[in-house]
Amino acid sequence: MAGSRIAHATLKGPSVVKEILIGITLGIAAGSVWKMHHWNEQRKVRAFYDLLDKGEITVVFIGKMGQTFGCIQVDQSNVAVKEHFGKFDDVLEPGCHCLPWCVGYQLAGSLSLRVQQLDVRCETKTKDNVFVTVVASIQYRALAEKASDAFYKLSNTKAQIQAYVFDVIRACVPKLDLDATFEQKNDIAKAVEDELQKAMSGYGFEIVQTLIVDIEPDAQVKRAMNEINAAARLRVAANDKAEAEKILQIKKAEGEAESKYLSGLGIARQRQAIVDGLRDSVLAFSENVPGTTAKDVMDMVLVTQYFDTMKEIGASSKSSAVFIPHGPGAVKDIATQIRDGLLQGESVEH
Repeated sequence: MAGSRIAHATLKGPSVVKEILIGITLGIAAGSVWKMHHWNEQRKVRAFYDLLDKGEITVVFIGKMGQTFGCIQVDQSNVAVKEHFGKFDDVLEPGCHCLPWCVGYQLAGSLSLRVQQLDVRCETKTKDNVFVTVVASIQYRALAEKASDAFYKLSNTKAQIQAYVFDVIRACVPKLDLDATFEQKNDIAKAVEDELQKAMSGYGFEIVQTLIVDIEPDAQVKRAMNEINAAARLRVAANDKAEAEKILQIKKAEGEAESKYLSGLGIARQRQAIVDGLRDSVLAFSENVPGTTAKDVMDMVLVTQYFDTMKEIGASSKSSAVFIPHGPGAVKDIATQIRDGLLQGESVEH
């Protein structure tokens, strides 16, 4: 009876229920902690494999040590950010590094130090109300000594740079005409670079170069500009052509004047030679034929020239003939007219 009472007292006490509840509570707490650890590990694994897929890091497991420690390889021109229980700890340079995850170290991410390029297309309006699209190329890179700022301070670097480019271009271009925009594109690029350098240096980025690679007006504006240019060139070409024709006419007139002058000299010399020849012929004929006068000799010369002229007119089938009195008696009349004209001229002079 005493033994049964002792056994009954041992099984009946409230300590058994308490211990069961404590065990259940501890089990739930341990399971929760393990589940949270499991979820955290899954997140790390996903982030880890994302970096592996990008080729920015390489993980190497060395024998059985890989079950406990992970060796992180950071490639050249990249840096990795290490955290300790979610807090920034260090920036890992290129090479192999150990991250003992069991003591709270993890890889937060990596950052490329290579020069990157961002092309930004910004539509704006010039001072003369022409809409243009300005294409800017921004070359930038993260600074190794400010890698933590570049990694943590900006969530979207490209969007931040694009916003500053829009702000500067839309502040500069509306102050310029369309032609001035093309002429001062280097000044616009310098203004964009200065503003970006001042803004992005605080976030751990350096602006290497800013280029305005293209300025694209509306298609109709481009067509109108080409037509204006073509019209101006045609006007210049017409002026040059007219000037050339003017020079040709002047040179032609100068040539004709020189030709007529020389032709007049030739005719004058020819007539002088004829006069000299006639004079010599008259004098020689008068000396060799006694009783003849100069008048008789001139009449004979005129008759001779008259018949020579008639002969030349009749010999050419394409000549333009002028019909004059052609009887022998007409020669005397011609001689009389010439002589009377000479006498009248002498009387006028006297």
